[in-house]
Amino acid sequence: ALVVFPDRIRENIRILKTFVPDVRRLRPHIKTSKSFEVACMLMQEGITQFKCATIAEAEMLAQAGAPDVLLAYQPVGTKAVRLLNLVQSYSATSFACLTDNLECATYLDTIFKQAGKTIRVYIDLNIGMNRTGIKPDAALELFRQLQPLTALQVDGLHAYDGHLRDINFDTRTEKCNQAFASVEKLQYDIVTLTGHKLLIIAGGTPSFTIHAKRKDVVCSPGTFIYWDKGYQSILQEQPFLFAGVAVTRIVSKPDTNIVCADLGHKAIASENPLTNRVFFLNAPDLQPIGHSEEHLVLQAPENHSYKVGQLLYGIPYHI
Repeated sequence: ALVVFPDRIRENIRILKTFVPDVRRLRPHIKTSKSFEVACMLMQEGITQFKCATIAEAEMLAQAGAPDVLLAYQPVGTKAVRLLNLVQSYSATSFACLTDNLECATYLDTIFKQAGKTIRVYIDLNIGMNRTGIKPDAALELFRQLQPLTALQVDGLHAYDGHLRDINFDTRTEKCNQAFASVEKLQYDIVTLTGHKLLIIAGGTPSFTIHAKRKDVVCSPGTFIYWDKGYQSILQEQPFLFAGVAVTRIVSKPDTNIVCADLGHKAIASENPLTNRVFFLNAPDLQPIGHSEEHLVLQAPENHSYKVGQLLYGIPYHI
């Protein structure tokens, strides 16, 4: 089970707000919690803008009454139609999405125009992560190409730099500033061209404390809400609390110094190396040696006292 602690969640929201002078510069990513209740807690603290990664998350936010939801994804094909369905179904929520090429933007424009609707878009910029987005030096031309698409309203620029994870804060800051310089130049070029200053949404958890110091940039951390062992180890300038615990039980002792818990691939993120998937608060000496769909095999020390049925409290490395 995933057990969450509301008091610690509230404290993490309070800590988050200390990094920015105005909550209007916060657009938390809901992908970590995927939770209606957490969305409501954030709104109770004056946060009204959200990011999400899936249509399901966008719908959950609308059901929670979120005023402003950015699908931080470029909807293609059926997903674009599903976004249109959300716009038609939840009129109290203002939706937006990302785009990084004219083909997808044109399709989006076509289906929204046919439905008599409009959609706000942010140009997704590739500032070094090389996952999605258009290079900033090519984005001015894309901005020009988007202007005739009457069902699309270009609201701003989106720059995600999740690849910057240096433990040294000064090094991370230097790399972040270098990458962001191209975003600032693009914004300047668009102001020169149109006289209109686009909004900028930048960064994730590792870099939001850097972007928070920039005037007017909106920050989008997500992991802060529950926190995890991975970011606690790397981001030492961020004092968030563990607020989500993976509770598991020892289900077998197949050998003298081996125990097995029911915390498989389906229960905890498994993209990291085996040794960096979970840390047990009440059993720090247990070391993972095997992981499959429903089992986590752990090496136990000599003469250990772990018993079948015993509860273990795990902090994920990536929650």
